[in-house]
Amino acid sequence: MPPVDVESPPVEIQMRNLSLSGHVGFDSLPDQLVSKSVQNGFIFNIMCIGETGLGKSTLMDSLFNTNFESSPSPHTLPTVKLKAHTYELQESNVRLKLTIVDTVGYGDQINKEDSFKAIVDYIDAQFENYLQEELKIKRSLSAYHDSRIHVCLYFICPTGHGLKSIDLKVNVIPIIAKADTISKTELQKFKSKIMLELQSNGVSIYEFPVDDESVSDVNTTMNSHIPFAVIGSTDFIRVGNKMVRARQYPWGTVQVENEAHCDFVKLREMLIRTNMEDMREKTHCRHYELYRKRRLEQMGFSDVDADNKPISFQQTFETKRSNHLQELQQKEDEMRQMFVVRVKEKEAELKEAEKDTQKKTIQMTKRRLKSPEKKLEDEIVEFNRRKAQYQQMGQSHHTLTLGKSREKIIHTSYVLQ
Repeated sequence: MPPVDVESPPVEIQMRNLSLSGHVGFDSLPDQLVSKSVQNGFIFNIMCIGETGLGKSTLMDSLFNTNFESSPSPHTLPTVKLKAHTYELQESNVRLKLTIVDTVGYGDQINKEDSFKAIVDYIDAQFENYLQEELKIKRSLSAYHDSRIHVCLYFICPTGHGLKSIDLKVNVIPIIAKADTISKTELQKFKSKIMLELQSNGVSIYEFPVDDESVSDVNTTMNSHIPFAVIGSTDFIRVGNKMVRARQYPWGTVQVENEAHCDFVKLREMLIRTNMEDMREKTHCRHYELYRKRRLEQMGFSDVDADNKPISFQQTFETKRSNHLQELQQKEDEMRQMFVVRVKEKEAELKEAEKDTQKKTIQMTKRRLKSPEKKLEDEIVEFNRRKAQYQQMGQSHHTLTLGKSREKIIHTSYVLQ
């Protein structure tokens, strides 16, 4: 009988769990990471986009409970200029290098597309700077000042429109500025309108992560409050027994940190206390990776070859280097052939020019020689004329002499007779 193939049952791979006989110490890795991070400090970069006068600088002062140096911007700038200011902050023993990028002059132009172009170019430039540092042979990313934008706060005027045309490769959080200028009922309608415009126009904004169980509930709740309606203030007013940030109006006082008045506390908690590291991680793992992938593809690099087989970075580089050398050789040959053709053309031009020069030289020589020749001919004619004249004068004088001699002979003869 022929042998019958019998399928063997699948082999289950079991992981061996070893119990340690004593304490080893790798459970202190989180503590080591925390200690190392605290020692190195943290970097966080915020971009504020909004029209002049919406209180961007005031909100930054309120968020970090400090007074950043800033000067008011005019409304007469022809283009948008981005100004970045870096500050060293410290809270307890944690150091934070904070960079605030302001879009000076945004909203003063009729065409908003030009305004967004300057912003997109700036964001891409920061990604490009990091990519160039990453591609160096001798790189120092640990000491490199990462200027990539981690979050973009987009300020919306309470009497304006939503984000219809924004397309930024960053974590965007929409904010309704100066929320104290709009009533509660109108504010809720305006929030719904903004979210509807975002969805209908396909605008992707940052959503607080809900995959972490420790912050899942609070982030889910906070996602429902986007866009945040905030108020900022640099003034402190006594309310009860303590001084609070607030705005004083004839009709009452609006407290910045009162959740019944605005969403400032919610924004600060979500932006700084709860999700700052997630924004930093998402900037690097999502937005920067997409930019890096696109740039490397533009350079001709890929993870697979034409047959969809994996290819290493070195193989791609060698292939590109070989193709580049072939292109250089081809260009060199073309330039050499072009040089030979140009030399021949130039020689032909020189020969033609030489012939023309020789013709001109001969003509000029003829003209120069013709003048003395004519002069010589004139002199010869004059000489012949004078010669003939002299000859004629000589013959007349000889005849006269002979006549006198004859008279004398005749007279002599007569006397002798």
